[in-house]
Amino acid sequence: MLFVVGAMAALSIDVVTLYTARSEAQLAADGAALAGARALANSGMTSRPLDMLLASNAEILASAVAIQVAQGNLVGGRNLVAGNGEVNVTFPNFGSSGFGTDPHVTVRVQRTDLPTFFARIWGRTAIAVAASATAEAYNPSGASIVGQTAIPVAPMCVKPWLLPNMSPNSGPVNPQIFDPTTGAILDTNLLGWTSNPGGVPMSLACPGGNCSGTFIPPASGPVAWEYYPGDPNTTFPPPTQALPDCVPALTTAYEESVAGCIQTPISCNSTANIDIGNDLNRNRETARAVNCLSHSRTNMGDQVEIAAGPSPPFQFIAGADNPIALVNPALAGNNEMVSDSLVTVPVFNSTPGTPPTNPVQIIGFVQLFVNPDGRATPAWPAGSAGRVNTTVINMAGCGTGAAGRSILGEGTSPVAVRLISPP
Repeated sequence: MLFVVGAMAALSIDVVTLYTARSEAQLAADGAALAGARALANSGMTSRPLDMLLASNAEILASAVAIQVAQGNLVGGRNLVAGNGEVNVTFPNFGSSGFGTDPHVTVRVQRTDLPTFFARIWGRTAIAVAASATAEAYNPSGASIVGQTAIPVAPMCVKPWLLPNMSPNSGPVNPQIFDPTTGAILDTNLLGWTSNPGGVPMSLACPGGNCSGTFIPPASGPVAWEYYPGDPNTTFPPPTQALPDCVPALTTAYEESVAGCIQTPISCNSTANIDIGNDLNRNRETARAVNCLSHSRTNMGDQVEIAAGPSPPFQFIAGADNPIALVNPALAGNNEMVSDSLVTVPVFNSTPGTPPTNPVQIIGFVQLFVNPDGRATPAWPAGSAGRVNTTVINMAGCGTGAAGRSILGEGTSPVAVRLISPP
């Protein structure tokens, strides 16, 4: 009877302890893998897949982030320790030509010293538990390089700024950002391009902010980095909850769509409508919404790390006006994984010299880091309200040839991050 009771106790306590620790290990591996993939996505390396130095630096950054996240998890009653071999980060599809545009991160966590209780009667004082997870950062732009058809992505919180497929980079004359058919990135030098101080700020395509159906002069066509406002009644419905607390308060659907998060995912290779309504205050609304979005009422919003210039792999620094830093001022100036100043903007298939007409077809996205509209920054000239200072963080194109069910991924980035193992 004693033996039977002991065996049952071992099964009922030690096995439950083992399975609980196994679940904790899996959660730790999942979270660490996703964090590592998010670091790869935000680094910009998928937008320049043949840059081996960028890929190597992004790998170092992603590994550090994944280890930090894993060590923050409890497994069997204590935190994991990477120095003890309890956290292992690998990049299974990193080869001689780099990651490509679909990098994978695998994290394996383990504990070999999980104590037992009743199983000690058989001389077993410790057991091992382990789990692994693989996450990917998927960018459809590279599908054509390997002879595949791009699968579209569908990010959330897309901003109502429709950009023509024209690069603002001062290199080639009006180059395209993406190949309209395949979605391949044509201007990889756009990665890290910034409109402050020497670049072209993103601004409204309609003269004077009046978009009363003409958009731009009939003899002209779309201009690089001049956006068309998205229609809030169709493609870009304003959010109905979790709106930021702005001063002054937001008053229009357009402002709410810029400062808040549009909950409807917008798929690459879908169509979108331009707002042809008459809004003479669009520039002022853009300025207020951008300042609210970037927490920059006193020009102390988040920043891109610029110690060596705004170049990939990108890292972001919390500003003193960041809501988290307002609660804990010691966090101001520290690195952060994501920022409210990171936005995703759709790029539509445009024709030089031809004004766009509704609907336009989205063939890709650019992820931008937006800074204050400029009124509080002495380096910007007077009257620049509504011209958005941007840094290009990511590019993801699918082209008109994309097919298949859209990948939602995780978060707002156009580079979709998701777990691919375990299923």
